[in-house]
Amino acid sequence: MAEPMTEIQEAVRERYAAAARTAGQEGCDCGPGCGENVFGASQYEHEAVPEEAALASLGCGNPTAVAELHEGETVLDLGSGGGLDVLLSAKRVGPGGKAYGLDMTDEMLALARENQRKAGLENVEFVKGTIEEIPLPDASVDVVISNCVINLSADKPSVLREAARVLRPGGRFVVSDIVSDPDMDEATRRDMAQWTGCIAGALTRDEFRRELASAGFEQIEVEETHRVHEHAGSAIVRARKP
Repeated sequence: MAEPMTEIQEAVRERYAAAARTAGQEGCDCGPGCGENVFGASQYEHEAVPEEAALASLGCGNPTAVAELHEGETVLDLGSGGGLDVLLSAKRVGPGGKAYGLDMTDEMLALARENQRKAGLENVEFVKGTIEEIPLPDASVDVVISNCVINLSADKPSVLREAARVLRPGGRFVVSDIVSDPDMDEATRRDMAQWTGCIAGALTRDEFRRELASAGFEQIEVEETHRVHEHAGSAIVRARKP
């Protein structure tokens, strides 16, 4: 039986449920950088993306552009939202592969499934659950991706252990996420709006490396791509399961 949602999980769920209901309207939801091209569909300017899925994008990067997906692979997107990265992944792995999207928000799952229907892709499955307790078997996927979601979790060690669990030996972890500067102030850290806006809960680069290593990953890289806040940047984080 699933544990009750934490205060942070419930705050995140409420914020992103609202984002699903208003997808495509003016503004953005993740972070304070609205209008600065640091969040959302602006990160996909060179992709042929489904319009409806792009309008619902709240991410801070484009993990599918660097995940080096191959035909026949199975991909899992943690916190899949409106489904953009799942649909892009499904096209890259082809009919012989599969793309899973995991989200805890009913409204986002409904939006993603509608976007899948419009895209006409059959090698896609959206499942409900939390990223701290992934409802997939051990060693069942080749690649784990995520776009600006891990920072939202209050239990990041569990997220990374679960990612390692569901990956096959040699599997790849490639995510876009926020990394904080070591000197981020405590007032920002305690601000729930900054947490649900993808800033306050972010790990530092060193913390991300340490937690990935603790979860059993190797070949760990954390590469900042652009700034999204005075005390934080977006980064591509890569690692591999031995």
